[in-house]
Amino acid sequence: MNAIVYRSYGPPDVLACEDVEKPTARDDQVLIKVRAASVNPLDWHFMRGEPYFLRMGSGLRKPKVTRLGVDLAGQVEAVGRNVTQCQPGDEVFGTSRGAFAEYVCAAGKVTPVIDRSYALREVPEAIRYLEEGHARGKVLITMDCK
Repeated sequence: MNAIVYRSYGPPDVLACEDVEKPTARDDQVLIKVRAASVNPLDWHFMRGEPYFLRMGSGLRKPKVTRLGVDLAGQVEAVGRNVTQCQPGDEVFGTSRGAFAEYVCAAGKVTPVIDRSYALREVPEAIRYLEEGHARGKVLITMDCK
């Protein structure tokens, strides 16, 4: 699978898209096919290794964990045997280190709440869906006006 990795601290030039081994969910994890990941200041700080005190936990001279990305949304592909809050096929969002990849494993930090997606022009239908009590969580609105 493809993932963004970095092996040294620095500017965005240290990032590379590489073929890495697809993770396998442990007993307390879910395997997620990532559909979207957000870039946030945490990713920038880890990439740069700044502020320097951050390196106390992430590696003094080079990063211990070579994959970036934290926030993600995707679909559960597999669950560990101790996982009860998600099942394969659930649309989820949450956090896990290494989210800038095709797949990521997460332990207890994902929420199965993307019940349904609607295009921007379908917002009235999305609101009706929520009002009728069908959603167990969030409804995603995509910016597709077609």
